[in-house]
Amino acid sequence: MDLFSPVALGDLRLANRVVMAPLTRMRSGAAGVPGALVVEHYRQRAGVGLIITEGTYPNPESRAYPGQPGITNAEQEDGWRRVAEAVHARGGRVVMQLMHSGRVSHPDITGTDRIVAPSALAIDGDAHTPAGKKPYPVPHALTTEEAQATLVDFVAAARRAVAAGLDGVEIHGANGYLLHEFLSPNTNERTDQYGGSPENRARFVLEVTTAVAEAIGAGRVGIRLSPMHHVQGMHEVDEADVRATYGYLVDQLRPLGLAYLSVLHSEPGGELVQELRGRFGGPLVANSGFGRVTTREEAVQLIDAAHADAVAVGRAVIANPDLVERWAGEHPENEPNAATFYGAGAEGYTDYPFLAVS
Repeated sequence: MDLFSPVALGDLRLANRVVMAPLTRMRSGAAGVPGALVVEHYRQRAGVGLIITEGTYPNPESRAYPGQPGITNAEQEDGWRRVAEAVHARGGRVVMQLMHSGRVSHPDITGTDRIVAPSALAIDGDAHTPAGKKPYPVPHALTTEEAQATLVDFVAAARRAVAAGLDGVEIHGANGYLLHEFLSPNTNERTDQYGGSPENRARFVLEVTTAVAEAIGAGRVGIRLSPMHHVQGMHEVDEADVRATYGYLVDQLRPLGLAYLSVLHSEPGGELVQELRGRFGGPLVANSGFGRVTTREEAVQLIDAAHADAVAVGRAVIANPDLVERWAGEHPENEPNAATFYGAGAEGYTDYPFLAVS
């Protein structure tokens, strides 16, 4: 196998092993509805084997950023339907990342009267709200019943995504957002069935994933994890606890038969990621993380060395809508412009040039 060969991830049939990583772009307006600009952005990038959409909020209090898209109502669903149709018209595949921000938000962003998390522990830092930077608030600690209601919202969002024509969903259990907050002892001080031991801290993630898999079919569901990824207030520094928590989690996920496990880690070929891959027993999508740009050389090496079944790529896909064609032919690449990653317009979003036709 090589990076440009087909692969099956559960029910998802990919033309190649280059995956567009979920990328926050903030182009969906105050109503969280993907419009024509978002449709065009994803349409342009349909040559990758699989598009994973930007994190999409499953209920209003889970919104993390201004301009983030949602999947909570019919208008948002219709916007995503147009995205799916555009990607499919070019032969692509697309799954929606379902992302609950947890404590990584602010009421000025969500429009709700609270921010929620496993425990009432605020992030030390500022949220970028429509009114400027404001300190992150102390979140409301979800009750057991509220956690179950949140699970129901994840399931409803997954059903909407599939009804809109997307090929599946990815459950976001990484990067310091709600599900990751349940997993980590530094953000989870609960004393009910969702706190304490590694097994208890993994319980809510397992319940959400199982319920979504039962609702839309496990072969259409992936999950993203980021063990020991210290962003947004996360501190998973006890390696024994990390192995116990994430090892238990993937052991319990294994019988579900999910489409894939995506792991964000600086060493995809290293011992921790490969141990989790073996225990999961299904396809691995490797992502080397925020720390560096994933290059063609690294992506090819990961597949050639059989360290992963596919490779998630971020900034290179932002700047090169035809990235697979460029990498396959070893053509020069456009450079991403970080100053235009987040914004409201087409600049740095749909205006990167394609290869010239000779």
